Amino acid sequence: MTTIDYYFTLVSPWTYLGDAAFKEIADRHGATIRHIPVNLGRVFEATGGLPLAKRSDARKALRMQELRRWRDYRKVPLNLEPKHFPVSDKLAAGMVIAAQQMGTDVFDFCHAIMRAVWAEERDISDADTMLEIADACGLDGKLLFAAGQSPSVTQKWEADTDHAIRLGVMGAPFYIIGEETLWGQDRLEFVDRILAAG
Repeated sequence: MTTIDYYFTLVSPWTYLGDAAFKEIADRHGATIRHIPVNLGRVFEATGGLPLAKRSDARKALRMQELRRWRDYRKVPLNLEPKHFPVSDKLAAGMVIAAQQMGTDVFDFCHAIMRAVWAEERDISDADTMLEIADACGLDGKLLFAAGQSPSVTQKWEADTDHAIRLGVMGAPFYIIGEETLWGQDRLEFVDRILAAG
């Protein structure tokens, strides 16, 4: 069974836009997704990327056009300028990592977190919001919140970020399938082809 290492951040609109399509492709090919949330700020610093606030007006304008195009193409509800963006995703990432360490398949949880930002005007840096999202996904929000605050979970998030940088991860979403590396949800057709080729 093929495993896809899925590097992402829970506040990325591009990760959110491609998330459901990516899951469909992986399921169709019987591939396993390994969710690896990373500290995207550190990834940008290491690879020459810029946070949105520091980008040129031309890049910001094109980003908005592309968000509209992909929102319509993917038929995914998305607010172009959500109320709670950007916010830190450290709390959310910690809870996702904790859930994984407990043996939980985190796809639905991750997708619900991203949907909260981009379609529901919710603040995922807020503890009560994250407890509500976790509980709505059938998880124990209080347990995940407590576990996600542990130093070992934070260390794993940072260690996974270090590893991502060493592998050449430059943004989110980023897919690694064996020796193949693909950046961006607009590369999902190639993810599909690589999996089909076996």
